[in-house]
Parts: sequence; structure tokens; C-alpha cells
Amino acid sequence: MRFRTLTDWLTWQETLSPQRIDLRLERVRAVWDRLGVLLSCPVVTVGGTNGKGSCVAMLDSMYRAAGYRTCAYTSPHLLRYNERIRIDGTDAGDAAICDAFARIDAVRGDAELTYFEFGTLAALTLFAEADPDLILLEVGLGGRLDAVNIIDSDVAVVMSIGRDHMAWLGDTPEQIAFEKAGIFRPARPAVIAQADAPPRLRERALELDAVPIQAGREYSWRTESGQWHWRGWGQAARASLPVPALRGPIQIANAAAAIAVVECLDDRLPVGHAALRQGLHRVRLPGRFTVLPGRPTRVLDVAHNAEAAAQLARTLAALPCPAGRQAICGLSADKDAVAVAAALQDQVATWHLVTAPGARGMPVETLAEGVRRGAPGADIRLWEGLDEAIAGVLSASGDDGCTLVFGSFTVVEAALRNPRMGPV
Repeated sequence: MRFRTLTDWLTWQETLSPQRIDLRLERVRAVWDRLGVLLSCPVVTVGGTNGKGSCVAMLDSMYRAAGYRTCAYTSPHLLRYNERIRIDGTDAGDAAICDAFARIDAVRGDAELTYFEFGTLAALTLFAEADPDLILLEVGLGGRLDAVNIIDSDVAVVMSIGRDHMAWLGDTPEQIAFEKAGIFRPARPAVIAQADAPPRLRERALELDAVPIQAGREYSWRTESGQWHWRGWGQAARASLPVPALRGPIQIANAAAAIAVVECLDDRLPVGHAALRQGLHRVRLPGRFTVLPGRPTRVLDVAHNAEAAAQLARTLAALPCPAGRQAICGLSADKDAVAVAAALQDQVATWHLVTAPGARGMPVETLAEGVRRGAPGADIRLWEGLDEAIAGVLSASGDDGCTLVFGSFTVVEAALRNPRMGPV
């Protein structure tokens, strides 16, 4: 074995490929074939600009409530790399991941796999050995050329189409839709969770001979007296559903897409109504409008693009803050700070800006310029680092205060590790 610790493996992987992102499938597919591993259960692949993590979390929760063994691969992680590879609700251990890395390394030859590709192959290897009832794969970037797309999924989901990663996916909704639709497969369900998705997404599904199942067309939902009701194709219907435990109005739409997947797999993995309800009650996903216990109010959210920021603004509007909301924000350098600030300007009293931790963090001066353009007249304060911002903001907050920490995953990760934020 090349390395003994998970940290050493991951550090080495970050230097192995000359490109952090390399959107080609030939290398990773060749290594997968050499591993000789087979998946013997249904696979669901979930892509989209926003909502992927929520959909995977809901599906995982619902199927486990029904008694099935699940495996879920997600990215990025918040606190530990192990979070990316979950087997029946438990993070994979260091030893298991290191062993999978060693097997990949032994067969890869001269293939320069990226950090993400190593992780994807390790997850698939461990999932095959776990022999689950269902595998859930979250697309890392795009879809057509993402490493998870070496697997032909039984159901593919595109949650939303938004302007993110444009350097890789194109700068128009139609180009992005084409890339996202790359996870669709002939004669298999293609769930489109966005009623107003670019028409190109459904068109591409039909061109690929997939079976489009789109919100507002093949399935729909309505809310009523604190509950909601889902209706699909044929006789498929689910009534009197609870609001998901994940916060925000968008989560009902995310749950509706997850239920469409459940109905697609009903002949192989049926899920009873009680399990469906239980799964929605129990679902957890740290970093998606996570409200920490105690006072003052502290909210963590990984919203880092315009669409996610708009959803965050809608959720914040339902959380009163008499003292004025303080936002601590850091973004990656490739994000649109102007659009993020514009979406949130009505919900933020003061912007406390930092350079997001990590090599990809947007310099705080650049972020400040973006916020000034997106939220003209905004009260902006710049900080040396996240810990200093948290200390300064919380020290000045009374019990009625409300502090939002949002942006890149590295910002939320660092906030979770800060003792002043308290337990999650």
C-alpha cells in the first residue's frame, strides 16, 4: 500500500493530476473496468445546479425507513472526507477507504486520476462489496462528463438548471442543460425536478430515448393545512405528507422529485406510505439552512450561487430578526458575487466579508466589490479571517441577534469547527 493514512492518500491525490477538474471519462472508465467490480442493485444518479444533496438525503432517509440498505456518494464534504461515502447511514471508515484507494492505485497504470475520480472509484468499489439494495450517486459537476456517469443509472434526476461552473459547462441555460442531461439513459426514467427548466433539457431526454418525468407535467403537488399531497402518472399518488425536516419552501419541491424516483422504482423497491412520512421527518443534511441551538440565532448555509442565494433569501424571510441580520460570507473565486449579493440584499443588514479558506477562495477585496455592485449602499465590513469575523459579530450580538454564515463549503466547515458557534 502506497500510504497508511487517509490524510496522506488525499494529499497525494491532490497533486497527482495536473488538473483539479478534468472532464473526460475515458481514463476513469478504463480504471473502473480494470477493477472488475460489478454493481448488482438499482442506481439513482442525481444531478443539477442546486438541490442534489437534499434529494439524495431524502431518498436515503425514505429507503432506510422502509428497511432497505442504501449506499450514498455525495460531495463535497463538510467536516470529514468520510462523509462522501455512506453505507447504510454510516460514514465509511478510514481503513476501508485507504484499502479501496490502494486497489485503484494498483490497477490505474499511468492514468492521472483526479481527486474526485479517485473518490468516485473508491465509493463504487466499497458499494459493490456492501451489496446494498440501492445506490445513490450525486453528480459532482455537470453530468455528461462527470465521473459518476460511468455508471448507467436506473433513474436519473436533474434537480435544477442554474448558472454555475460556466467555465466548464457553458454560459447559457441551453448549454448547461445539455451537459446535465448527459446522465439520462435510453428507456429509463429521467426525472426533471424543475417545472420551468430550459426546454432543451426535456428535448435532450427525448433525443436520448429516455422517459421524461417532469414537475408540472408527469407529476405535481399541492400544499394544504401544513401538509402536502403528491400526484404522479397513472394512479400514483401520495396524500397527507409532512413538510420535510429540511428547512425552506424549496424542500417540498425537492421532496416531490424524490417521491417521483420512489414511484419509478416501485416495482423493485416498494416504499410504504408510513416509511415515506418517516423518511421526510427524519432527513438531515448539515449546512443546508442549519439553525444552531441556543441564542443568538446562528444559521449556516452553503448557498454559493445566485439560485441558491435566492432560495436562502426566501427561507430567511420566514425567520424574523428584529435586531437586523448579520451575514458572514466567503465565496470561491469562480462564483458570481454580484448575483449572490443581489439575491440576498433585502435580507442582510450588514455584510461581514472574508476570504474563503482554501486555495480557491475569492480575495476579500474582490468579494467586497461584487457585494457593492450587487447590493448598492450595503453596509460592508472586511475581516482578516473567518474566526475573527465570528468573534467580532457574535460579541456584538444580543440575544435577539441573528448571524448567517454562508457561502462556500469551506466557510461553513470552518464555522462548524469554531467553538463560538456552539454544537451543531
